[in-house]
Amino acid sequence: MFAVLAPRTYRHLFLAQVVALVGTGLLTVALGLLAYELAGEAAGQALGTALAIKMVAYITIAPIVGAFASRLPRRAFLVAMDIVRAAIALTLPFVTEIWQVYVLIFLLQSASAAFTPTFQATIPDILPDEETYTKALSLSRLAYDMESLTSPMIAAALLTVISFNGLFAGTSVGFVASALLVVTSGLAVQRATGQQKGSVFERTIRGIRIYLATPRLVGLLAITLSAAAAGATVIVNTVVIVREELGLSQTAYAIALGAYGLGSMLVALSISSILKRLSDRSALLLASIALTLLLGVLAALSVTMGFRWPVLLIGWFLLGAAYSLSVTPAGRLLRRSSHTDNRPAAFAAQFALSHACWLIAYPLAGWIGATSGQGMALAGMCLLSATGALLALALWPANDAERVEHTHEDLPPNHPHLREGHQKGQPIHPFIIDELHTHWPKDS
Repeated sequence: MFAVLAPRTYRHLFLAQVVALVGTGLLTVALGLLAYELAGEAAGQALGTALAIKMVAYITIAPIVGAFASRLPRRAFLVAMDIVRAAIALTLPFVTEIWQVYVLIFLLQSASAAFTPTFQATIPDILPDEETYTKALSLSRLAYDMESLTSPMIAAALLTVISFNGLFAGTSVGFVASALLVVTSGLAVQRATGQQKGSVFERTIRGIRIYLATPRLVGLLAITLSAAAAGATVIVNTVVIVREELGLSQTAYAIALGAYGLGSMLVALSISSILKRLSDRSALLLASIALTLLLGVLAALSVTMGFRWPVLLIGWFLLGAAYSLSVTPAGRLLRRSSHTDNRPAAFAAQFALSHACWLIAYPLAGWIGATSGQGMALAGMCLLSATGALLALALWPANDAERVEHTHEDLPPNHPHLREGHQKGQPIHPFIIDELHTHWPKDS
C-alpha cells in the first residue's frame, strides 16, 4: 500500500492531507470545549448546531466549487483554502458568543468544502492507474482513522500544559503546514482537466439519479443514516457526558474520543480480510445492527446505573469499530455501481446524501441531549440507527447480483449495445444505471 507514496507529488499531497486532518482533529476537541465554556450544560445543543452548519456548508458549497475548480490553478487554489482555514482557526479563541462560533464555523467549513473536492479531483490526475489509485484511496481512509486516534491523544497531551484555546493555534499550524506541502508538491503547472459535461445542477442530478435508482446504493444510504446516528452521538455529546455527567477533566474528554478512534482504526486495518469473508451487504448490515444494539445497550445502562467511565470507554471503542465497518466498503459499492465517466457524479451524490444524513443526526443528538438528558439522546439515536438498519434490509435485495436480466425494447436489433452486451438475448454485462439503463428492472 505504501509504495503508492513513491511519486513526489502524491507523497506531498498525502502528507498535506494528514497534517490538515490532525489540525481538524484538534479543532474538533477545542470546539467541544469552547462550546462547553460558552453554553455550559447546553454545549451539546450548541455543538450539534455548529456541526449542522458544517453539513450545510458541505452540501451546498462543495458541488458549486467543483463546477468552477476546473478553471482555477490547482496549487494556488488549494493553498488559498488552507490559508483561509488557518486564519479563521486563529480567530476562534477570541469569540464571546455562540452565534460568532456559528458564523466562523460556516466560513471555515466552506473553505474545507472548497478544498476537499478539488483535492480529490487532483489525485486521479496524478495517479491515473486504477490499481494505484485504489491503493491511494485505502491509504486515505487509514489516514482518517489514524487522525481519529492520534488527534485526541495529541490534544490530551497538549491540554496538560496549555488551555484548550491553544489547540486552535495547533489547528492553524496544521493548515499552514498543509499549504507548504502543497506548494512543494510539484503541482505548480497542473490544472484540472475541466472536461466534465453539463452544469453543476445537471451533474448533481445525474449522480443522484444513478444513486437513487440503484438498490444497493439506496441500501448504502440507509446504512449511512445508521452510521451518522452513532457518529453524531460521539462527536456531539461526549463533552457533556465526560464533563457534566462524569465530572472529569478536559483530558478525559480527549481520551474518550481517542477510544472511539482506536476502534475505528483497528477495523480499518483489517477491513480487507473481513470483506474476504463477508459480502459488502452482509458486512454493512452487520455494522448497522451492531451500532443499533450498542446505542441501545448504552442507553439502557445510562438510565439504570448512570454513566460509568470504563463503560463509556468500552462503548465508544466498540462504536468506533462498528462505525468503521459501516463506512469503509462504500467506495467498493460506488465503483461497482457506476461507469468510469459517471463515477465522479456517483461519488458526488454519495458525498451530498451522506452529509444530509449527518445534517439530520447532528442537531437531533444535541437537542435531545440538551432537553431530555444524555440517556434519552442515546435512545433517540438508537431509534435513528434502527431506522437505517431496517430500511437497508428492506431496500437492498439479498440477491444483489451484478448481472441482472433486462431487455431493451427501445433499441433497434443491430444496436452496438445489444451486439456487444447481450448474447442470445441475455445480458453479459454488469447492470449499471446509465443512459441506456435508466431504471432498475422491477423483477430483480
